[in-house]
Amino acid sequence: MKTSMSGCGDSPSATGDGNGTEQASSLAEEAFPTINAAEPMRSVHTSNFPQLLDQLGISLLVSTYQAGRLVALRADSGVLNTHFRIFNKPMGLAVAGGRLAIGTAREIWEYHNLPAVAHKLEPVGKHDAAFLPRTCHVTGDIHIHEMAWGVEGPGLRVEGDAARVEGLGLRVEGNAADPHPSSLNPQPSTLNPQPSLWFVNTAFSCLCTRSDIYSFQPCWRPWFVTELLPADRCHLNGLALRDGRPRYVTALGETNENGGWRENKRDGGLLIDVEHNEILARGLSMPHSPRWHDGRLWVLNSGTGGFGTIDPATGRYEEITQLPGFTRGLSFCGPLAFIGLSQVRESAVFSGIPLVDRLAERNCGVWVVDLRSGEVIGFVKFEDAVQEIFAVEVLPGTRYPDVVTDDQVRLDGSFELPDDAMADVPAPLRASAGHNTTASL
Repeated sequence: MKTSMSGCGDSPSATGDGNGTEQASSLAEEAFPTINAAEPMRSVHTSNFPQLLDQLGISLLVSTYQAGRLVALRADSGVLNTHFRIFNKPMGLAVAGGRLAIGTAREIWEYHNLPAVAHKLEPVGKHDAAFLPRTCHVTGDIHIHEMAWGVEGPGLRVEGDAARVEGLGLRVEGNAADPHPSSLNPQPSTLNPQPSLWFVNTAFSCLCTRSDIYSFQPCWRPWFVTELLPADRCHLNGLALRDGRPRYVTALGETNENGGWRENKRDGGLLIDVEHNEILARGLSMPHSPRWHDGRLWVLNSGTGGFGTIDPATGRYEEITQLPGFTRGLSFCGPLAFIGLSQVRESAVFSGIPLVDRLAERNCGVWVVDLRSGEVIGFVKFEDAVQEIFAVEVLPGTRYPDVVTDDQVRLDGSFELPDDAMADVPAPLRASAGHNTTASL
């Protein structure tokens, strides 16, 4: 495969707010040094990488908390355009229906795609999506990890008393005090038709939804973690939805001690079935990013650089490939997997894992794997400023997006309105918005 060089950060506006240096006491802090978020980025890639994006009609969003950036990978007339925005330790990403959620050091940012704005960004007519900020929810420093848009309620053991369980439209069968109950069934309810944002709260070892009132709404916790407190007892990290509901999570250990997962990180990793409250697979090495795709359960066995499947019936892990980095961040487009790789230093966190034993030098970037053969068919490798990747998200049907963070003219003059309100907007502005409930003045 041929490789080529490209620069990252294609315009002065890409420097964002420069507020990416504050670190939490977490795996992220121990694994990577603090880097100036304005430091130049460089990358190399296989010559076919932009062609793949173009042929699939997609782009990618990539988060890196170590470098404080959200990176958009976009095909641009046969070359790869790598465009970044600055955030404070961006971690989990969730994309669905024109909504983009970004988990950061202590907030969850929600951005909405406003097509009327995209058409006006420079160069005019090039962008097909423009994500503008809609809400910012302060969670506090919960070490937020993976996130996903889904529906709320059925199929989960909700923490707390019966009133809170009923409030989510659930009914507990059997002994409510049982720490490992038999089942949960849905009750008829008038749940918000808008999607719920689920996320892994690693500090508190629980699965949460965003709340309009509280820092977060705890909804599920592994039965072996007995208290709700910010102690990172099992390093809960990855989240997979199935039929729109949380179904699988990954953790680095079955422990109830503060930071107890560190003792057996080499092969103490777990994949847990949330709906049935059972451990499906053990013996994994620092696993991340479980996904249900095309009728199969996929997972990254990060500590080996591995990528494979787990049989839900037997818990058997079958590896299809090993990659030259710490695998974390996974998204699909048809038969192709886009997998994030991180270099990882030989620190206290990563010493002794199989990947470090196997490779003296590890890579950072996004690798493309064909699920049918397990072969790597392309990659983009970051150099210098970016040493780790957390999340990778495919934007289907979006070739050239932007995330607007510091364009005050666009932020001040762009509005998202309900359909009935749009009826009272003057006709010329409605025409500029087309079929979208947005207007840009």
